Amino acid sequence: MTKLSKTIEDLPFSAQAVSFGEIIKNGEIPKQYLDSEYIMHQFVERLVHYVLSVPQGKFSMPELGKLLEKMEPTHQVFFFKRLKENSPNSLKQFAPLYYGFMAEFHPLLFT
Repeated sequence: MTKLSKTIEDLPFSAQAVSFGEIIKNGEIPKQYLDSEYIMHQFVERLVHYVLSVPQGKFSMPELGKLLEKMEPTHQVFFFKRLKENSPNSLKQFAPLYYGFMAEFHPLLFT
């Protein structure tokens, strides 16, 4: 096998192009991202940067909420923690999701 014939699955997660727009629209996290705690952690990190960098209207809050519901609670908390760390003012934009998801996790968010 040549280097050019490697499939996406053969590449490390950090080298893979992740189609976050499609993932958010479908509301499904690809299984290969769920197989490892480390990869899921990296997925959440990259998801935060995606939602902060794309123009408004590329995804809806209900679509993002549906995707977040597929994550374990620790990853949901991590998403909002990273969102707050990377762009504190963005929480205004994400307030409906933030308050919906964080109501039960609020004590954990700032620990």
